[in-house]
Amino acid sequence: MKNDKIIILGAGLAGLSTAYHLENRDYEIFEKEDEVGGLCRSKTINGFTFDMDGHLLHFRNKYTLDLVSKLMNGNLKKQTRHSYVYFKNQVIPFPFQAHLKNLSDDIKKECFLGLIEARYNSSKYKQDGNFYSWMLNTFGSGITKHFMLPYNQKFWTIHPRRLDYDWAKRFVPVPNLEQILEGTLTDKKVFIGYNRYFWYPLKGGINEIVYSFARHVKKVDTLHEATKIDILKKEIKFKNGKEIKFSKLITTIPLPELQRLIKPLPLRVCRAFDKLRYTSIYNLNLGIDEVLTSGTHWMYFPQKQFIFFRVGFFNFISAHLVPEGKSSLYVEISYSKNKHLNRNNLYLRILKDLEKAQIISHNSKVIVKDINDIKYGYIIYDKDYQERRKAILDFLSKNDIYSIGRYGSWQYMAMEDTILDGKMVAEQL
Repeated sequence: MKNDKIIILGAGLAGLSTAYHLENRDYEIFEKEDEVGGLCRSKTINGFTFDMDGHLLHFRNKYTLDLVSKLMNGNLKKQTRHSYVYFKNQVIPFPFQAHLKNLSDDIKKECFLGLIEARYNSSKYKQDGNFYSWMLNTFGSGITKHFMLPYNQKFWTIHPRRLDYDWAKRFVPVPNLEQILEGTLTDKKVFIGYNRYFWYPLKGGINEIVYSFARHVKKVDTLHEATKIDILKKEIKFKNGKEIKFSKLITTIPLPELQRLIKPLPLRVCRAFDKLRYTSIYNLNLGIDEVLTSGTHWMYFPQKQFIFFRVGFFNFISAHLVPEGKSSLYVEISYSKNKHLNRNNLYLRILKDLEKAQIISHNSKVIVKDINDIKYGYIIYDKDYQERRKAILDFLSKNDIYSIGRYGSWQYMAMEDTILDGKMVAEQL
């Protein structure tokens, strides 16, 4: 009898979206953890609900907005972004490049004139095809020097000249000259960028999005960690001893992990796997025994003197995430093979830096702390990234394996993109 079974590995957002869109097809979905969600999970500790790092929904596609709104059945709230950049002891509205008014006169002049020169003197900077070159040609030397370069070097852990810039066209806000002039002369906020609005569950954490999909798919087999994928026999072996055949395999497992699972692999594909690069994220969630009143959803920190690159505030995203009279926040630190994270006294260093930024005070009492050390944080778009990724994905698809989602497809994706990736592969099958 012909084997027509579709197997899905991973019950995060990508895997659940695939299963949802497969509808009546014959499929099974396996998850290595004891619950669904992947990184889109939440946990409640002493009345505080924390996500595994910051997760917000941004919609550009009507289909996705309509689908999630339907699945969430009213438990979804749209909010206008209130985010800032902490710069030289000032709080500048995000994006930095559109809010120059509150900078010192010399920095403001340097940023504005640099941008004008970049826009009207296209030969000023070499078009080298890397992210650093793109910054200079898009924002000029001043904005690049004071924000774009230090923040992105801190975030990506390598110099931006070693990065491709294709991802930036979609995710980095680029204001026009009129908006920049307005942000230089007035206090008016310029709302641009893909994340100028976001959606979040009215009640519950980000895992409510995952649960809304899970309620509409077949049973998920949890505690099933794949240990071997035999592409010749089309067979998967799991840590618990189970074995299963597949006709088509959809995997959301981080792409580098597939190298040790798939047998056999050609040498050229192994070499492509060996060169995949990524950053990791150390995420610290804190429950605070006081009401923080900043009115901020999240804040960026480009300066080296702060160990974190971003701090977000759960209680301003949703009051339902904290007990009454309390606050909660999340801290993100980026590290990689290029930038080691010294964990000695790390917690105390974070608290000290939060005090330095006047987010908490010396008297603030931390009553809950939750640590998530996330191995795969962001994909590094270094030289030849596209070529390596294509070599791997082409090999997989020729063997009826479809690697999807943010880490499975190995690309910078928002949650909406992950949902659509599941839809796309389901339609292909």
